Amino acid sequence: MARMIRQLDDEVLEMPFNKSQFFRLLAYMKPYLKTVIGSLILMVMAMACSLASPYLMSRAVDELEKKSMEMLPWLLGGMAVVALVGGLCTRQRIRWMDSAGRKALAKLREDLFHHIQSMSFSFFDTRSAGKLLVRVINDVNSLNDLFTNGIVNVLIECITMVMLLVLMFAVNWKLTLIGMCIIPLLLFIMFKIKRVMRKRWQRVRMKTSTMNGYLHESLTGMRVTEAFVREDENADTFRNVNDDIRASWMHAISINNVFWPAIDFTATIGTVLVYIFGVRFMGSDGLLLADLLLVIWYLGRFWEPLNVLSNFYNSLLSAMASMERIFEIMDTEADIQDKEGAKPLPPIKGQVTFDHVTFSYDQEKIVLNDVSFDIPAGQTIALVGPTGAGKSTVVNLISRFYDVCDGRVMIDGHDIRDVELNSMRKQMSVMMQDSFIFSGTIMDNIRYGRLDATDEEVIEAAKTVSAHDFIMQMPKGYQTEVNERGSSLSQGQRQLISFARALLNDPKILILDEATSSIDTKTEMLIQKALDVLLKGRTSFVIAHRLSTIRNADRIMVVQGGKIAESGNHDELIKIPGGHYRGLCEAQYRFMASDED
Repeated sequence: MARMIRQLDDEVLEMPFNKSQFFRLLAYMKPYLKTVIGSLILMVMAMACSLASPYLMSRAVDELEKKSMEMLPWLLGGMAVVALVGGLCTRQRIRWMDSAGRKALAKLREDLFHHIQSMSFSFFDTRSAGKLLVRVINDVNSLNDLFTNGIVNVLIECITMVMLLVLMFAVNWKLTLIGMCIIPLLLFIMFKIKRVMRKRWQRVRMKTSTMNGYLHESLTGMRVTEAFVREDENADTFRNVNDDIRASWMHAISINNVFWPAIDFTATIGTVLVYIFGVRFMGSDGLLLADLLLVIWYLGRFWEPLNVLSNFYNSLLSAMASMERIFEIMDTEADIQDKEGAKPLPPIKGQVTFDHVTFSYDQEKIVLNDVSFDIPAGQTIALVGPTGAGKSTVVNLISRFYDVCDGRVMIDGHDIRDVELNSMRKQMSVMMQDSFIFSGTIMDNIRYGRLDATDEEVIEAAKTVSAHDFIMQMPKGYQTEVNERGSSLSQGQRQLISFARALLNDPKILILDEATSSIDTKTEMLIQKALDVLLKGRTSFVIAHRLSTIRNADRIMVVQGGKIAESGNHDELIKIPGGHYRGLCEAQYRFMASDED
């Protein structure tokens, strides 16, 4: 677990600005261009209102100074109107941009999830589920501010800065230059401290991502944790992760507490300078009090765009790390995909041929070495052999979960690399030893094998595999809700449901990889009777250790040392003196005899 935490900790805190990825990200906002333009217009209107209000206020001060009350009600009324219009424009702009940004993020997340689903087994062999969760949830969420506010706000704030400078110079250019003299100091503080702030908050997000990955692993493996009484060790690890988050958070807050007072103090220096020189100019240059106040108000408003721009720059650099991780996943091509010009696989009979197949998972250790066999349609093939011999590899290659390194795998004479993947897998059903049950009803879990199946067809499939009786004993029968991974069901019940799901698909090729390993003997006998009928007309590959499951197979293939060491039916193989299959049978009989004793 500690190793997994270190791996999740090895995230890039900051990435250099990448134009191509940035514009690739902006492309997700393209469908909402009209909304963005409308938001810009509303922001310009809100900005104009915010700049008009100080001007109206200064004119009101000027009226009071002249002791003239004629225009005062109009000026005060105008201030109320522009405040109302500005507020309504800002409110609507926020609604539009939030809606557009959320839709763009949803599309990005959908594309990422769709791409992850298209990846081959080798992709998931090298990546933890925790890291993928971080990509789909945390990294996408970190782009929210960039989509909803960042880009539009930057454009408007740039325009605002220009307009403020123009207005201040128009009112009094001398005071404006005096106020601007502190900008170099202000920028230095902003970018210097903000750089430190960015790194510290990035570390907070990184630590949070680490916790997400650790929690996923811990919750998924909770049964193992309790079985080995490792709750205290897990609690210690979680405490360390939690303390890391707290410490990094406090570390980030400490620099926050320095940044804003420093900015306020520096801006106040500029304002004080304008006051001091403004009072002098009122005596010597005839500067009006209203104009002095207007310059001060506009100067105070001028610091806001600078802060927004610095925030955007920091957010952009921070978001680059998330963009890099997201697009790294999306740019990873699946090892298993349709080749150019691939055609749909026509309805198959189920003939399976291995033509001098060689395969290795890591290009170093050969798992299958020059394996050849031809299975006529409709036969049941049992694969036996020691653990790691390559039995599961054979069925994985038939399903094209991996591609062969050399040779060919053919179905009805078609090289499976030349046909569309989905058209092939729709005519097959695979039941693995690890029977996965989704959250939902039992009916939905069985129907997962064929979504258009009727309730009657689902029930018939359950009856065939002897799952109907225990399902009907549950509180709501087929409408009983089961938890994620079927934790409320026994291992045998989960496998029976998965078996019904596989059979509902009515496949021409059926693969059972240790599918009956956790079913009791009585249930296994019932399933065996059903299989005698159901396997007729189907090509079936069965991996099992129990002789009762495989002895009636049309052919038994012993996988040993990456080759098919022996091939034949039970009666043929059991007669081979010193044969591998005979040895396996004798070992199992001895084990069963000692177990009975």
